[in-house]
Amino acid sequence: MSYHASRRTLLTAAALAAVTAGGAASVARGSRPTPDQPRPAPDDPRPAPDDPRPGDRAPGPEHAARLLGRMSLEEKVGQLFVSRAYGHSATDPDPADAEKNLAQFGVRTAAELVSRYHLGGVIYFAWARNTRTPHQIAELSNGLQRAAAATGAGVPLLLSTDQEHGIIARIGKPATLLPGAMALGAGGSTAAARRAGRIAGTELASMGIRQDYAPVADVNVNPANPVIGVRSFGADPRAVAGLVAAQVGGYQGAGVAATAKHFPGHGDTETDSHVGLPVMRHTRAQWEELDEPPFRAAVAAGVDAVMTAHIVFPALDPSEDPATLSHPIVTGILRERLGFRGVVVTDALDMAGVRQKYGDDRIPVLALKAGCDQLLNAPDLALAQRAVLAAVAAGELSEARIEESVLRILELKARRGLFADPYTSAERVDAATGTAAHLAAADAIAAGTTTLLANPDKLLPLDPGAAPRLLVTGTDPASPSGTTGPPTSVLARELTALGCRASAVAPARAVAAAPGHAAVLVCTYNVPDGESPQRTLVTELLATGVPVVVVAIRNPYDPARLPRCAAELATYSWTDVELRAAARVITGAVRPAGRLPVPVPGRYPLGHGLAYG
Repeated sequence: MSYHASRRTLLTAAALAAVTAGGAASVARGSRPTPDQPRPAPDDPRPAPDDPRPGDRAPGPEHAARLLGRMSLEEKVGQLFVSRAYGHSATDPDPADAEKNLAQFGVRTAAELVSRYHLGGVIYFAWARNTRTPHQIAELSNGLQRAAAATGAGVPLLLSTDQEHGIIARIGKPATLLPGAMALGAGGSTAAARRAGRIAGTELASMGIRQDYAPVADVNVNPANPVIGVRSFGADPRAVAGLVAAQVGGYQGAGVAATAKHFPGHGDTETDSHVGLPVMRHTRAQWEELDEPPFRAAVAAGVDAVMTAHIVFPALDPSEDPATLSHPIVTGILRERLGFRGVVVTDALDMAGVRQKYGDDRIPVLALKAGCDQLLNAPDLALAQRAVLAAVAAGELSEARIEESVLRILELKARRGLFADPYTSAERVDAATGTAAHLAAADAIAAGTTTLLANPDKLLPLDPGAAPRLLVTGTDPASPSGTTGPPTSVLARELTALGCRASAVAPARAVAAAPGHAAVLVCTYNVPDGESPQRTLVTELLATGVPVVVVAIRNPYDPARLPRCAAELATYSWTDVELRAAARVITGAVRPAGRLPVPVPGRYPLGHGLAYG
């Protein structure tokens, strides 16, 4: 169900000026890994050392032109591609990962992949075994950059990942895990959002990662959205725009390219573009009011990159091509209407949403014709590159069109300091990643995000001085990064540390164990409409007479699908930092300050949130 009418009063943010692209720099060859120069503290307003302003480290477009003149067409085409690679090491992957590389790319190592395909970038995934520890990631990054430096063109790589925080985190502890977008939306502080982006960017840069596919700029106005949800800052386009701009400043102030996604807006869909092709039914006027403002704000904030969505948007392009392949959307709206001059990156090209209408040989060609620059994670890299080369040979794409995108990519690499020094070091990882200051900042930010939705009988806050016996049960989803949780055990541990006597039990044992406890806390996760095991559990626990506290650990819509309880809270994710914040609110160590950044249909309006009297 969509809620367009209730959002029509939330009009667009004011139109803002377009960003001016910086120049490209010449290639520095043969450099060795060295510690990077010191960075400002996360809240220091000074630019980070590798965050040059226009004119810094940008000798001029003639240098990029000379570099292009030394590159073969194959090398230029290679710069357009950002690919996965399997293994924790650039040159010595585990045998299983070497076999995956061989089967999919015809090479055994990530370093060989970079060399053979002249890659412009590599994306890191946990499932590709790229992200074990911060030190390992830094070593992988250095190995890949050495491989790039040894190629004919010698252009450094733009290494990237999806580190949105909250429910999407490829890198886990000991790196700092921060509240995700909707939690930040509940907190409502642009300063906190900027600080979170600065911390996240500082840690990514220390590992050699210079592009993050964040922040999400989608306005989530559809509770049934299966793919965005809490990855969005919320349902108010003006609030989302402010938080997106703040995060862009935070990431890029730390020397990491931010990527606003998913253009032209993925917030009111009911299909996951990983498995199908969503259709956005907004009118052009609704798009301008609801979906455009955060992207316009990102462009005005100087965002380095914008990621396209694999969605059909008939009001913007009646051809029913996915936005990634749509010239009217990418060039006509993003480039011409919004004035974006940076890098346009496709969402992953192995997703079903972009593969419904055309074959894998046509998709990269059509994406370039639409106006995209970076082609992300093609399912068959060799086929995709051959298709682009064939399109140039046939005159469907001009070499000048290829060079236009390569120049944007080179300019981005120059702005992020990669030509000056693409390497990192163990010392830099230790100085920046998972520091006591960053972890404390994450807790401080999370403290303002937990939302108290209901507390009719004033059950909360519990008095830890009375050492209440508490039972914690419910759903234990897998950790977003594989390094936190399980959530019921974490919540029980944190409550105990605050003075309660809390224990976690499986749902099958919870009803029998409930009597004698001061309260039962139930962690819920995406409760569906109608009857469900989670609804049955809450109903049976209520029948015991023990007060029940619902803790919605993902979507805040859960309470509307459950019987009313003694208290209801929303945390927007189930990572340890957000569960610690919830425990502090439950015990009164912190007063609840979060406000719903989305409405909960049938239960709570946008902006709802209770405080303790």
